[in-house]
Amino acid sequence: MKGKYFQKPTEAERDRIPPGQYVTKGFPVLTYGSTPEIGTDEWKFRVWGLAQEKTFTWSGFMSLPQHNFTADFHCVTRWSKLDVKWTGAKVTDFMKLVDLDPKATHLMEHCYGGYTTNISLEDFLREKNFFAHTLFGEPLPAEHGGPMRLVVPHLYAWKSAKWINGLEFLDRDELGFWERNGYHRRGEPWAEERYAGF
Repeated sequence: MKGKYFQKPTEAERDRIPPGQYVTKGFPVLTYGSTPEIGTDEWKFRVWGLAQEKTFTWSGFMSLPQHNFTADFHCVTRWSKLDVKWTGAKVTDFMKLVDLDPKATHLMEHCYGGYTTNISLEDFLREKNFFAHTLFGEPLPAEHGGPMRLVVPHLYAWKSAKWINGLEFLDRDELGFWERNGYHRRGEPWAEERYAGF
């Protein structure tokens, strides 16, 4: 199975693949629970907590500057997909629309289907992070988090929350779904921060 779907990195790829990872040519789908089916006409995105509460529509998000991104994608289950091509809006552009309380240090990502995951404000505000609605030139499929997901390339993929629909800003770190179930609170691939305590 591993030889058919996953391969050891080539010499040219080695510097791009974190320890313990294999390269996949496909794009595996890992989902806990059912896959939400949300149309862009009903999709809403809310910010609250230590930020002025505000709700954005799909057209509001599409009015942000749109960019093409190419990023490597690393899953905690030990596969990496190189050069994934996305289209979407930069986190830093979106945050210009958010009135943030200076006491905010962390946030919880909320998603359709009830999934949550935590991230520090420092990790979230990196210039290379983005909200993606297009994958390889096609609308982002529901199985990959469509209509919108966050992409945080420098952390394991569970932090790139599928079906995202809100950000709750906090003055402390709280654990999300997988973090409460044993995953590392940060998830940095090069340090192999896969599980709590390791």
